[in-house]
Amino acid sequence: MKKSKEYDAVAEVRKIREELSLKYWGHTDLLLKDLKAIRKKYKAEEKALKSH
Repeated sequence: MKKSKEYDAVAEVRKIREELSLKYWGHTDLLLKDLKAIRKKYKAEEKALKSH
């Protein structure tokens, strides 16, 4: 018997993965640009947290 779930995290991750694969497939330059921006953003947030 299968229980109905209020929120299915596995299905959500699969959906996100599929969307991102469509966005970046064949566009490695866009992928690298986005990764660089994310690294920069979280590096700044990490420094801000350490200074407090």
